[in-house]
Amino acid sequence: MRIMLKSKIHRARVTDANIDYEGSITIDKKLMEAADILPYEQVHVLNINNGARFTTYAIEGERGEICVNGAAARLAVKNDTVIILSYRHIEDDKAGDFRPKLVHVDASNAIADSRPTFEGITLLEVE
Repeated sequence: MRIMLKSKIHRARVTDANIDYEGSITIDKKLMEAADILPYEQVHVLNINNGARFTTYAIEGERGEICVNGAAARLAVKNDTVIILSYRHIEDDKAGDFRPKLVHVDASNAIADSRPTFEGITLLEVE
């Protein structure tokens, strides 16, 4: 078994941080669906602005919403850019063919592009 990247929401903009909430990250429901992330599923969040990395769980939010909640709200502020990752266990014999979902978003957290990674990319041989 290997732990492989299942999906990635790339360069989402934090719309709010709520330290008084019990915990989690609130993510636009459509982004969660596109990235195949379920409510209460574990996610890793990488903050591009300050380098912070944390693990939490996802909850569904409104259109365009990315809100860091609870203690993690000390690790991100409104307008920070984050990458949200989810992982899954894959049997070794299937891991080589597995491709995660990659969801790119625009400045308002709307889906700009969504596809399996490496789709349509030709890998070049290095001599």
